Amino acid sequence: MAFEGKAKKEPIPGILPDRTQPHDPSVERAVLAAMLREPNPCVDIAIEHFRSPEVFYSHVHREIYQVIIELHKTPKIKIDIVSVAHKLKTIEKLDAIGGEIFLAELDNSISTTVNMESWCLILQKYAILRKMIDVCSESLLKCYDSDADAGKLVDEIETDIYKVRYDQEQRSSVEIQEIIGEEFYHLKDICEGKVDAGIPTGYTQLDGYTGGLKPGEMFVVAARPSIGKTSLALNVIRNLVLPNRSPHPRKVAFFSLEMTASQIARRLLCTEVGLSESVFWKKTFSSDNLTKMTKAVAAFQKAKLFIDDTGGITIAELRAKARRLKFKENIDCVVIDYLQLMHADGRVESRQQEVAEISSGIKTLAKDLNIPVLVLAQLNREVDKTAGASARPRLAHLRESGAIEQDADIVTFLHRNRDDAKEISSGNQSVDAEWIVEKNRNGQTGTVKLLFFPAKMEFIPAAPYKEEDCPQ
Repeated sequence: MAFEGKAKKEPIPGILPDRTQPHDPSVERAVLAAMLREPNPCVDIAIEHFRSPEVFYSHVHREIYQVIIELHKTPKIKIDIVSVAHKLKTIEKLDAIGGEIFLAELDNSISTTVNMESWCLILQKYAILRKMIDVCSESLLKCYDSDADAGKLVDEIETDIYKVRYDQEQRSSVEIQEIIGEEFYHLKDICEGKVDAGIPTGYTQLDGYTGGLKPGEMFVVAARPSIGKTSLALNVIRNLVLPNRSPHPRKVAFFSLEMTASQIARRLLCTEVGLSESVFWKKTFSSDNLTKMTKAVAAFQKAKLFIDDTGGITIAELRAKARRLKFKENIDCVVIDYLQLMHADGRVESRQQEVAEISSGIKTLAKDLNIPVLVLAQLNREVDKTAGASARPRLAHLRESGAIEQDADIVTFLHRNRDDAKEISSGNQSVDAEWIVEKNRNGQTGTVKLLFFPAKMEFIPAAPYKEEDCPQ
């Protein structure tokens, strides 16, 4: 009989050296025996539950499992003791696992395959425990490095631990009967106004197109520089978090890669009061506005807005921080300003590939946390070359990657003529702007008319009709 050796990954020396990692050889043999005795459906059940051969503690069992999976990929070959032994002999590993005698003993180790599903779950549990031992052991050793960056190390360890859980999560198929009724009543509640389809942005016409910011969706707002995409994002955040603007204030995490937390707080405060920041630089602030400013400060002090202004953050760091906020504060939404300032986790061959990795990571974050992620993005210069300052953007103008268009559930463009703002001389003057819904995976597209007030950096919905169009 073959020696069922230990796994390749041993406990790190000095950390519980006398403890054997969790495993059960009899269950491992039972799973392999079931796959040999009834390949259909036992092999498919194993593939559904196991992401890699590492689920087996014994290297002998891993070798046999890998051979069975390889044979399963060739429909014309029947999986049995003979075919598995032949394949092992071909790759010169038959003697190492104990020969045909061991395979025969393996086949006779069970009387029925009826418990295949429960055996797989047992192996899966032990695999998770072993992986956690490895991650925690490696984390302990990293913590002894006096030169390590403590902040980054915490993020790395948190990400590693989350990967253990995420890699083992399985979503099985469900019959339509199990969910169709639930979805019907959910849609009925939305129609009757009992629940919202998504989080209202405060821009009613936009919510009419998109249903608001819906859980699990990646919502992109793209524009050229200096159009006001950060201001628009802050306007939406204001509508979400302030009690005086929403009957159900939300908890929002704002990752700003372009502005500091102080700048963001100042911008939010001035916009809420309706003042330009220049009144402070020019020292023309009136005491009449002091009451408004005090009320605005009091309102924001009640708000649940978490600002992270880490520059050049990686997608792994952002996901780790967002998960932590979801766990600790149960945040309702994540806002990122902006995508192209982020970095991928490792080396990539091109900038397009890096942006694609970031975009995919943001979409995964939205699905994992089941909350909307509003992400700002930059458009390339081609939009200006097309027709100058008033050029209307298109999906092809998304800068550096078509993956953003592919990953996003909703892609919108903020558009206005930048030259119009140069003629503004009063804080009460506005320019026309458009919020264009160009892609909507689960709804319709269209254009929302806005008015932009450059002095106070605020976008408000435009009236449906101009004054001269109304009857006198």
